[in-house]
Amino acid sequence: MPYDYFEEMIQNRRRSREEIVSGFYGQTDEDSRLVRTRHGQLEYRTTMTYIHRFAEKGSKVLEVGAGTGRYSVALAQEGMDVTAVELVESNLALLRENGRGLENLHPYQGDATDLSRFADDSFDVTLVFGPMYHLYEPEEVNKAIDEAIRVTKPGGAVLFAFISVFAIMYANYLYGRWAFGQTENFTDDNRVKHFKEQLFTGYDVTEFEDLFRDKPVDRITTAGVDGLLEPLEHRPDFCIPDEDFDAFADWYLAFAEKRELLGCTNHLLFICRKR
Repeated sequence: MPYDYFEEMIQNRRRSREEIVSGFYGQTDEDSRLVRTRHGQLEYRTTMTYIHRFAEKGSKVLEVGAGTGRYSVALAQEGMDVTAVELVESNLALLRENGRGLENLHPYQGDATDLSRFADDSFDVTLVFGPMYHLYEPEEVNKAIDEAIRVTKPGGAVLFAFISVFAIMYANYLYGRWAFGQTENFTDDNRVKHFKEQLFTGYDVTEFEDLFRDKPVDRITTAGVDGLLEPLEHRPDFCIPDEDFDAFADWYLAFAEKRELLGCTNHLLFICRKR
């Protein structure tokens, strides 16, 4: 199994959400996540394609949950005015190092549930690319959504990343402990569970979209960004050579919004426009 969820959940019962998230990223190579594997490379390329549909040079962009700055630094290098908010100190330190010399990159430590340092209607585009993986209580989930919408200008786009609960099962529990994973992620009547000991919480696609039903936004689309690659990449015969990757990534992008494929992709984007 790629990641020992069983052992992590036991330890997490004694920790707060902030401690759980900081502990995990403090011992994980998050900085290379989007470059060291094919599924990470596909996620980055697909996500950047969607960002560029709404942001361009000169755009004011906020990234909440900016990690080590893979997106924030790249967008600042393209000439966007980027504000990056990250909860985990070790990630933030790397973000600052990676963005050294970029005067149009403004990093802060903070939590997605409290963006009070920023005024209403401040940003052209807001990216929420990590927090929804690690928010479990409905009050905190809604607060993060509301805050991202609040600080975005009317007519601006907000992009929320989330994880498919089905992809969590495929990527982590086809290597043993399926019954455990099923119990941890689903109720007896197959409803999706969300609780902090999971570390990463997954959604049914429709369930996530329904979070925005009463929000002041209009849905643009929901798209997958990395397909089935994560569970497949563990196979010893998996191979997408460099000469094939560009063609594969372009092909995947053409089908990234197909509803019948969304549950199988690991990471997804819910994209909406503020009214």
